[in-house]
Amino acid sequence: MTEDDAPLPVFVYGTLRRGGVNYDAFLRGRTAGEVPALLAGAVLYEGPGYPFAVSAPAGEIRGELMTLAPAGRAAVLAALDELEGHRPGGPGNLYDRVVRDVRTERGETVRAWVYLAAERVARRLRAEGVRVPGGDWPHRA
Repeated sequence: MTEDDAPLPVFVYGTLRRGGVNYDAFLRGRTAGEVPALLAGAVLYEGPGYPFAVSAPAGEIRGELMTLAPAGRAAVLAALDELEGHRPGGPGNLYDRVVRDVRTERGETVRAWVYLAAERVARRLRAEGVRVPGGDWPHRA
């Protein structure tokens, strides 16, 4: 098994969150657990209808940790890769799927997949992007 196939949960912070426009199509009924979580070391930038997570030492992003159901896990991960414009090792990726530590609402630290903006995208966002206040997208009161 390669790291790309590791059975890790997925940290979601945008349209894949519960109530987001992509949750029903990609995750509803395909998870074994869903809990609020925080990703330290990253910030969010506005995108065209969805956010981008970019590494940043002092940042923090609010999202949800999705534990994929074992049956169909590989198919769900492949569908998420396609949605996020990620091909393992692909030079033209929109996002890169990487392993990061995520903290659940109960204070547990869990290794998880996270889709971060590919470096060429992240450079552009750092230079001219609009940050999401409070690291919570969409903006919640």
